[in-house]
Amino acid sequence: MKGASQNTDYRFRVETCFVPGHYPLYSQDMGIVVVIDILRATSAMVTAFEHGVRSIIPVGTIEEARNYIGREGYIAAAERNGEVVEGFAVGNSPIAFAQMDLKDKTIVMTTTNGTKAINLASGARKVVIGSFLNLTALTDWLLKQDENVLLLCSGWKDKFNLEDSVFAGAVMDRMLASGKFGLEEDSSIAAKYLYMSASENVMGILKAAPRRKRLESLNLYEDVKFCLTPDQSKVIPILQDGALVRMPL
Repeated sequence: MKGASQNTDYRFRVETCFVPGHYPLYSQDMGIVVVIDILRATSAMVTAFEHGVRSIIPVGTIEEARNYIGREGYIAAAERNGEVVEGFAVGNSPIAFAQMDLKDKTIVMTTTNGTKAINLASGARKVVIGSFLNLTALTDWLLKQDENVLLLCSGWKDKFNLEDSVFAGAVMDRMLASGKFGLEEDSSIAAKYLYMSASENVMGILKAAPRRKRLESLNLYEDVKFCLTPDQSKVIPILQDGALVRMPL
């Protein structure tokens, strides 16, 4: 395996923040923030845009999302602890979104981790959504940008999780290889090496992850498998005026 890039002539930085609680320590001088919640919010968001949704409004509370139940043109989605909140038809399942009529609709979504991370980063110059589903499209776009990039893992209730961190490492690996980007943080090196350990069998290294086991106990194995399958979409959601929209490519 190749080691982490030792290039000292890079023009821009790409860094990994493992948990939202550390975001203020990393956010300075970061022009682009990539929000990551592999299981399952950001995967569901990419899937929703792939299936024609017009926009997604991330909200912090169940009450905010509940206000949109039954409103024409809107779909209210709420998830807590991996389960659909009572009174809502959908939570953050990408497979559920893929089976719905989303064309020209707006989803108002609240989740345990992902939507909180999006709102936390909303003051950044650009906020985009990352998942294994759009890994190559996202990385190709990031490599064309002349800005520092922060990979913000949503984690699990502000704790480290494997799936977000492995994905961050996958992005790190590709961006460091370009020579245009370098790193300065130990967390970024850790993400890179974590991905290197998992790259040939992402499903395998995540078998022991408690988060995956929780989802599978809720009969969400197909969601997990779907979320860990790379390059199913070229969609890159971007935050504009408080709502995620599909970035024109």
